[in-house]
Formats: sequence, C-alpha cells, structure tokens
Amino acid sequence: MAPITNGRILFNSIPSGYPEPGKTTIYDTSQTIDIDNAPLNGGVLVKTLVLSVDPYMRGRMRAPEVKSYAPAFILGEPTNGHGVGVVLRSELQGFKKGDHIYGRFAHQEYCILKSTDDIQVIENTHNLPWSAYIGVAGMPGQTAYMAWKEYSKAKKGEIVFVSAGAGPVGSLVAQLAKLDGLKVIASAGSPEKVKFMKDIGVDVAFNYKTENTAEILAKEGPVDVYWDNVGGPTLDAALEAAAVNARFIMCGTISGYNGEPAINKNIHQIFAKSLTLSGFLVGRLIPKYRTEFYDTVPGLVASGEIRYSEDVTKGLNKLGEALLSVQKGSNRGKAVVWVADE
Repeated sequence: MAPITNGRILFNSIPSGYPEPGKTTIYDTSQTIDIDNAPLNGGVLVKTLVLSVDPYMRGRMRAPEVKSYAPAFILGEPTNGHGVGVVLRSELQGFKKGDHIYGRFAHQEYCILKSTDDIQVIENTHNLPWSAYIGVAGMPGQTAYMAWKEYSKAKKGEIVFVSAGAGPVGSLVAQLAKLDGLKVIASAGSPEKVKFMKDIGVDVAFNYKTENTAEILAKEGPVDVYWDNVGGPTLDAALEAAAVNARFIMCGTISGYNGEPAINKNIHQIFAKSLTLSGFLVGRLIPKYRTEFYDTVPGLVASGEIRYSEDVTKGLNKLGEALLSVQKGSNRGKAVVWVADE
C-alpha cells in the first residue's frame, strides 16, 4: 500500500490565557505512513479511533523548565492524551491485530507504540461504545471511582457537594454518592448541565452562574464531603459551609487554569472545622483499584445504573476547538474527538 497522510495535532505555541486553535495547536498533514511496511521495531501500529480531551491538558501547555506533575508538551511535536485505537500490526507480546487498546496516544491518526507501560487491551465484555473507555470507563471514571473509594469515607445520610457536577468526573462522583445513600448537591454552568444533573439523581442541582453558591450551601448543608473540580470562589463557599470533620477531595482547580488563580479567603476553616483535605493523582491509585474498577463500573454503565453524557467532535483537525470548549466549560458532556471509524 502506498504511504497515506498521517494527520497530527502539533503543539505550536505556549498560550498566556485560553489555548487558541490554529495558534496554540495546529493540525498538520505533512507526515505520511506506510501502514503495511512501516518498521515497528518491536511495537504495535495502532489506528486511532477516539481521543479524550481533558482539563489537565491545559497545564501541559507550558515551558518545559516549569515543573509539574504531568510533563509539558514539546513545541513542534504532537500533543498526546488518552485514547482508544485498534491494532493493525503487532510485534509486541500480548497485543494482536484487531485488539482494541486503551492508553496514552500521540494525537495523530496512526501511532507506533513500543511499550506496554501506558496501554492495555480492552476486554469489552459489556459491548460499550469505545468512547466510554476514555470517559466513564476510562481515566475520568477512574479518577472519580478510585478517589471516592479512597478518601470520601462516605456514610449514608451525609451531604456531599460536587462542583462541575455535570462533567465526566463530577457526574460519576454524584452517582456513586447516591449509590452510597448520600444527599447530593452539585453545581454546573448551564441549564442543560443542570438538567443532566437532575436526570442522574442529584438532589440539589444548580447553575452557579445564576444562583449564589454560598447561599445554596448554607440552606442545603452543612457539607460533609466536598469534591473540588474548580477551586476559586466555589472552594471558598464549600469551606464556609463545611461541617466539622468534613472531608475535601481536591481533584482540580479549572477556574485558575487560564489566568491568575483566585486567592481563597476561608482557608482558616481548615483548622477551625478540623477538615481533612486529600489531594491526589489518579495514577497513584490505579494499582490499588484497577481490577475493582473494571469489575464494577462497565457493568454499572451497561445496566443503566450509571449514566454519562458525551460531547463528540468529529475529526482530529477539530481537537483544538474541543480543548478550548473544555477550558471555557461550554462542552455539554465528556469531550470526545472521534478520529476515525474502524
């Protein structure tokens, strides 16, 4: 077969605010690949099917000398993140042609992967859509499930507040809390997202842009568990509304990703109310919970006990737009870029 175009998303410039499609990232078609003859050098050739677009990717758009928990994207090189693809050829033990794999992919149409460290074969026994494995049954779902199990110490009848409660992480946290018998308060930034939260069983769902978070928490709290996806003023409101000995699970601070982070004024409540704050990275929890997660969550999704929402963008060339929508919060569900059919 003659070489074909291998479209890629390249990291082109470091943004000072929101990432700009066509400037921060560019779609490049200069690379080609011969999918029948490209040397694998002991690896696997994968056709990318779906890619995940996640909030943390904004933090990787920085100079490499700025240290953080996730490595910086390299200027001029493809960005990368979690995805699902199908194996076309393999020289890697444990992977064969036709296998569907989940892991960290370069943002391009075809990838040659040489290590098993970041990829695994998907045993899709419940016949879920492949996109589910980059969302509710992928890294966002792992984030919600594993940290909830590890840190919430949830008790039936308690009250949990979840910020970004319509997102892929927050919506699963809300549903896990309902399964554990908690009252769930959750916030999001649009009427459509509020409706989705109500549809999945959230007891008090509200739009933080049109309603006062502090007033709602004062009325519906006190809060025994707070899942923080946003930081900033929402964190301040949760600190004020916290019960004594409340547990705060610190997952993200997207309110400060594209500008100066807010200064929190209620930090004194941490000692005043004997709060426990648990920060985490999901990669550190995966060894403990991986088997339990895959034994539990895909089945709950297949049965309808766990629901999820997706915002699908067609075409790798639109990944920059999907990333911008996630940072602005205008996406209407888990951001998925559909790169190709089988």
